[in-house]
Amino acid sequence: MSSTYYSRRLSGERLEVCYEVAPPRVQQYLDAEIDHVLTLIPYDARVLELGCGYGRVLERLAPDSRLACGIDTSIDSLRLAKRRLATVPNVVVAVMDAVRPALAAASFDVVCCLQNGISAFHVEQRQLVAAAVRLAEHAGKVIFSSYADDFWEHRLEWFRIQARHGLVGEIDESATSDGNIICKDGFSASTVSPEQFRILATGCGKHVSVEVVDRSSVFCVMS
Repeated sequence: MSSTYYSRRLSGERLEVCYEVAPPRVQQYLDAEIDHVLTLIPYDARVLELGCGYGRVLERLAPDSRLACGIDTSIDSLRLAKRRLATVPNVVVAVMDAVRPALAAASFDVVCCLQNGISAFHVEQRQLVAAAVRLAEHAGKVIFSSYADDFWEHRLEWFRIQARHGLVGEIDESATSDGNIICKDGFSASTVSPEQFRILATGCGKHVSVEVVDRSSVFCVMS
């Protein structure tokens, strides 16, 4: 449901508004997440973002990257990304399924899937991890992030604000708890815990580290 939701309803300018209405603590989280990713990416790397949306993260990754590539299933979001990043020569975006990307193996130095994409995509998570690992060079990195438990109240407040703006459906307060947000229009969003990340990364063939950043993000780095 949610992958279709992001493609058809929560995309393009509407998705951009979601970030514009984010309260200060959520803005801090968004900045801290990108700042941390930048510390993990070597200079002049070929970087791929899974679920790039309208290019919010790519815009920050591009200056120090040889190539900043983004894929998404939403045509509207990618159109907005192309407009926003039209003057950035090393950014490329394309319509593509993150689980079955039409890209050659070992094409990138870093593959990242941020801000809980691993849950928001509503795909088989092991397949998503396997696809990301396939696209990364043998010595490259794969980076996933989700929400930390300590960030729950701030995240829920953010979704309530989005609901008040008509960006998502009304929150089903009786069904929403323990990291799972349920809206009355069928939208839902869960999270991935540190232990779940470790299980998902088992057998990936890379060294796995999991850490909490800014008490808001859980990062899983396979390198």
